[in-house]
Amino acid sequence: MSSASKRRAVRVSTRLPEAVVLVFLVLAVAGCSRLSFIKPSAKSDYKPQVQTYNTRGTAESRRNEAAREQLALARRDYGAGDLDAAASAAKAALRGEAVAADAHTLLAVIEDRRGRGAAAGTHYKAAVDRAPESGAYLNNYGTWLCRNGRAVEALGYFDAALRDPGYGDPAGALANAGACAITAGDTARVERDLRAALERDPGNVVALDAMSRYLFSQRRYFDARAFSQRHLAAAPATAAALQLAVQIETALGDSGAADRYQRRLRAEFPHASNLQPRETTAP
Repeated sequence: MSSASKRRAVRVSTRLPEAVVLVFLVLAVAGCSRLSFIKPSAKSDYKPQVQTYNTRGTAESRRNEAAREQLALARRDYGAGDLDAAASAAKAALRGEAVAADAHTLLAVIEDRRGRGAAAGTHYKAAVDRAPESGAYLNNYGTWLCRNGRAVEALGYFDAALRDPGYGDPAGALANAGACAITAGDTARVERDLRAALERDPGNVVALDAMSRYLFSQRRYFDARAFSQRHLAAAPATAAALQLAVQIETALGDSGAADRYQRRLRAEFPHASNLQPRETTAP
């Protein structure tokens, strides 16, 4: 048997944090800002890098290859909505060190979907322990911390994510940090981080949403209006974004604009239109 026949090319990702897509999770805090969060992608069009791998190599290399196959199955099952099968395959993938951090991340997302927040946090932290310098996993854990009442601690993880030179979404980490700083009461860095995020990504909806809410809370209504309008232009409207627009225009005394947003709110989100009455003003 030739040496070539003893080797076969397998498709593997050499940069796991890039095998992710962004989703948004509501941060249940006073500002109602959103933080961006990543999870392993189940998209079928993901094209990982290709490298030659010796399948007759060490026991560790064989474990890693088997783990990659299990992780691919887990992503497929997650995408199909079969959480039990996805969790089972992801747990099997933990046996391969090369993909363990991504497997922990997928398990965390599954636990979040199941409403098991504490278990999700354990997996997000485990991913960081496996890859302590990876911006993707640091951002994930920081997001979980901020959503679970540990905002001050979370800021350190966002800062660590930004120190990863290979991290592909510094604007996302900055937006998360600025939004979380509102909850942490660290006003010195709220605008600094949010504006830095928008310099890198002017359409970052996390930063735009957080900035508009923060400025409204500071009674800087004209500035809040500008960021609210940018937010509504950058992404499909949400009930919360339209409710905030109503409140801003009401505070500015522009009843016509407030009524227009209120009509949109009733038309697009009829079940949410009365959650925050127009008379609500900033604290």
